[in-house]
Amino acid sequence: MNKPSPAIIAQSAVRRLPRLALLLFCVAYILPGFLGRSPWKNADIAAFGTMRELAAGNTSWLHPQLLGQSGEFEALAPYWLGALAIKAFPFFDPAFAVRVPFGLLLALTLLCTWYAVYYLARSPQAQPVAFAFGGEASPVDYARAIADAGLLALVASLGLAQLSHETTPALAQLAFTALVFYAMAASAYRSAYKLLGPALGLGIGLAGLALSGAPTVAALLGAGSTLLALGGTQETQSEKPQPHAWRWVLLAGVLTLAVCALSYGLDLWRWRIEIPGLETSADRKEWRSLARLLIWFTWPTWPLAAWTLYRWRRQLTSRHVALPLWFALVALAATVTTLATDRSLLLSLPPLAALAAFALPTLKRSVASLIDWFTLLFFTGCATVIWVIWIAMQTGMPKQPAANVAKLAPGFEPSFSWLAFLAAALATLAWAWLVRWRAGRQRAAIWKSMVLPAGGATLCWMLLMTLWLPLLDYARSYAPLSRQVAALVDPDGCVEVYGLNAAQVAAFQYHGHMTLQRAGAKAACPYLVVDADAQATLSGTVDMPEWAFLATLRRPTDRNENVLLFKRVSRP
Repeated sequence: MNKPSPAIIAQSAVRRLPRLALLLFCVAYILPGFLGRSPWKNADIAAFGTMRELAAGNTSWLHPQLLGQSGEFEALAPYWLGALAIKAFPFFDPAFAVRVPFGLLLALTLLCTWYAVYYLARSPQAQPVAFAFGGEASPVDYARAIADAGLLALVASLGLAQLSHETTPALAQLAFTALVFYAMAASAYRSAYKLLGPALGLGIGLAGLALSGAPTVAALLGAGSTLLALGGTQETQSEKPQPHAWRWVLLAGVLTLAVCALSYGLDLWRWRIEIPGLETSADRKEWRSLARLLIWFTWPTWPLAAWTLYRWRRQLTSRHVALPLWFALVALAATVTTLATDRSLLLSLPPLAALAAFALPTLKRSVASLIDWFTLLFFTGCATVIWVIWIAMQTGMPKQPAANVAKLAPGFEPSFSWLAFLAAALATLAWAWLVRWRAGRQRAAIWKSMVLPAGGATLCWMLLMTLWLPLLDYARSYAPLSRQVAALVDPDGCVEVYGLNAAQVAAFQYHGHMTLQRAGAKAACPYLVVDADAQATLSGTVDMPEWAFLATLRRPTDRNENVLLFKRVSRP
């Protein structure tokens, strides 16, 4: 027996968000961060360095490494994509070439999230209450409006911005998770002859997750979604029966087992579970840090998702609630039990956005107004700060922000770009127009409460990636440090390294154009670069009488990240 729906929506409330506006939202969100910037520390530049090694043929495609060192993620597919892009676009700078497939992965994430929410909203249990005299929202229009809201909620998520614009396995995991999410959501609304799209999406998504360093997540999502599909075979569909439901359950189960076998065959399984305790103050501090991460990283979707679970509590076993809830729980479990907390939590954003979308038909007008006012004040304040600091960098006024920048980024020389300025100005004008539109009592559409959060997040991200990009490149990349080292070594000679992490190695290779090799007992290169923190163990590996100290070089924006440069000397 169907439980009563808490959604009471008229046809007038499900008008479409203009497709051009939605497309511009996505383009304005995707492109900044992929265009014009340097690779940042740490995972971004480290993954890029591994891709360059693959493209150059210096490492195995089944065991990609950077100078004999494995990356933070023991992944395959993301490195393959980056290396193939470098080979496919030799006329591009390698740092830009690798961003082409990863920009497409972010676009795939947004597209799959929209379609996943659309098909979930087509579920009979998700439909609004039917009116006695008609006029309730039609299923297709209602699903489209909910999908628009889900996509806007995803774009509005604060944690999505930076990590989704890095060329790391985390973005690949996000895209493949969204692909699996779409496949499971769409499977219930395709005839037996139209299951090719969801079937391909499920197979590629699960295999991609496994090959991107998350085989356990792939297995859990596949197994749990199969069980949910099995439980949904008895649901009565509003449009047509589903004789193919059991075929899909069988297909999903077989694909999940096949991906598990693939992971075993390629030795992708790793034990990474580390659950923080509660005994020491350090453990409790770690839990508090994790709680803060959960609050801001998933804002504003988590309070809306919690509201959905409350208002739709009688439909918790229905697919439009159960499926995104399962995906979110798997991601949260990975966040708690692994060290890569923020990158694991990234996988929860598409399902949380779906849950958040289903909260909107049940919100009171006062709550929607509170969301609007908070969003307006928050993002307008953030944009104002970004503009004021940029003006201070360019003119020296106001003096205090200019002094703060000079203190935090010593040696940084501001530059002016008309293109960046115009893009930022247009984004700010678009925000002003959006606020004016929303203040004009646009009360009808379901998705209206997500317009300002999505618009504000897009505005601030674009301002950061235009006005502040030179400063962020200077502060968050190893380029200044790499160039300092390169200026002191012979460009024709090689450099031995000791204690450097993968990010530093990749930066010295890319920014400094240096030929590197690991230091050994016998010197093979005229120069040696040592991480300052590894100096204590240096004498146990390197024959120090062969080397003379030259300089200590510091990354300008981090006093604790220093390297020592040595030059080989002849023995008497």
